[in-house]
Amino acid sequence: MDNPMVLLETPEGEILIELFPDKAPKTVENFLQYVDSEFYDGTLFHRVIKGFMIQTGGVTFSMEEKETRDPIENEAGNGLKNTEGTVAMGRLPDPHSATSQFFINVADNPDLDHTSEEDENFGYCVFGEVIDGMDVAVKISKSKTKSYQGFDDVPVDPVSVITARRFE
Repeated sequence: MDNPMVLLETPEGEILIELFPDKAPKTVENFLQYVDSEFYDGTLFHRVIKGFMIQTGGVTFSMEEKETRDPIENEAGNGLKNTEGTVAMGRLPDPHSATSQFFINVADNPDLDHTSEEDENFGYCVFGEVIDGMDVAVKISKSKTKSYQGFDDVPVDPVSVITARRFE
């Protein structure tokens, strides 16, 4: 396999992600810069919705958002779909606002796919896929959640990315 891979270590187990630089080159480059700088270490899965997705990549244990680099161009029109097991960039309503946050789809989520260039239909860029540890992602998605410090769907018992490293 020539595609880069990243191993997420969590308290629930490990998640191995294969990245697709041929489909989302700017997104993969951005993600790997965060991985290589150890930015993701200690970030919470701060948005967890059973039967939908788990999101991490930018919020600390004290629920503060980490300072990120500038947003990147949204490559959601790359033909990849938000299907179960895929990894996509989180963002604000502006399609081109993704920085560091990402999510793992624990179900097929066609409503998140790119359908047009209009902001409301631009979609969320898929840039990788879980190739091992999907059971861990599903387990995290079943965490009991609450609203906390302005965030909804926060696990009652915090779940973090302990480390995120390139996997050779």
